[in-house]
Amino acid sequence: MIITRRTTFLLLLAILSGCATIEDFLDTIRGDRDRVVPGVPLAERPIEEPMLANHFVLESAGQSIVGAPQIVYPRGEDTLSDLARTYGLGYDELIAANPNVDPWLPGEKTPVLLPTQYVLPDVPREGVVLNIAAKRLFYFPAVPEGQPQVVKTYPIGIGRVGWETPLGTTKVVAKARDPHWFVPLSVRREHAELGDPLPAVVPPGPDNPLGSYVLKLEMPGYLIHGTNQPYGVGMRVSHGCVRLYPENIEVLYELVDIGERVTIVNQPFLIGELNGYVFFESHKPLEDDTQSVDERLDALFARYEELSAGGLNGGDKEHARAIASAANGVPAKLSVRDADEVFARARLVRNTVVTDPDAPTLTEIRELIDEANREAELQAEAM
Repeated sequence: MIITRRTTFLLLLAILSGCATIEDFLDTIRGDRDRVVPGVPLAERPIEEPMLANHFVLESAGQSIVGAPQIVYPRGEDTLSDLARTYGLGYDELIAANPNVDPWLPGEKTPVLLPTQYVLPDVPREGVVLNIAAKRLFYFPAVPEGQPQVVKTYPIGIGRVGWETPLGTTKVVAKARDPHWFVPLSVRREHAELGDPLPAVVPPGPDNPLGSYVLKLEMPGYLIHGTNQPYGVGMRVSHGCVRLYPENIEVLYELVDIGERVTIVNQPFLIGELNGYVFFESHKPLEDDTQSVDERLDALFARYEELSAGGLNGGDKEHARAIASAANGVPAKLSVRDADEVFARARLVRNTVVTDPDAPTLTEIRELIDEANREAELQAEAM
């Protein structure tokens, strides 16, 4: 929109008549100025190679956003679980970003949005950081002085309702390969009540839910570990421990030292800046979150105002509240009031899903996820 003298006069007249405010007027100008230019149709975009899923270099100490959204077309019987693992995402992340896509058979002509852009949690960038609301781990390894900081990020499974992953700061106190699982009495009792008794000790092997690698935390009873059920990564399915895909925990295990700091936070809403734009990322708050959405948003806006030059205007705050209600986990530009903004700037990438002949079938995957959801519902009902 071109702001002509007549437009300005009519807008000011509306303000003076009590129909609007100066902020509304400025938002109108900003909104049209920043309205996204329609993206190139997907059919006309080049198909690029996918970016590295887990490793990002920060160009500056103040950089708060890494990655970029991507779009991929499924093939044949690709499920959202297949795509999630291939592109470094968790199951819930991909479901939230694609609420209208069939998770089991999305279809070859269905573009799937990969939410592979992340606002970094608002905590010191040291060691392991777990944002349980986003179901995502961020690892900030120490780097030589003068070298750029890097971050590795992985999807995680967390404790379900009644078995919450605790918040706070702790550290890694031990590491183990091919661990034995000494099953807590409370877990044995729960499984017995569900008709699925467990032994006191589960030896290493394919039936061990800890997988092949374990990082033990100073918090008694809590671990960061692999899993023998990778299709549950990115969900609330554990007894409080943190699960990673087998290939991710193998890398993290080699990088993390005993004594490394671990910070666990619950930040469903995040604000960051990139290329002069303010981005807002929203995840659905956990079912047992004791803080309301409004309380969290008001605190976030105040925090951003404290850290930035001018804070957010009224229109941007209302837009953030709208994004929060959608909770799709994809960072969006607050100054652009366009639902297709993310699709317009996403990279179209090659499908790199590899069919594993030993992988569970579609039916088996569905049963595994349905079973995990049923367990969570039974536990919630028992509370």
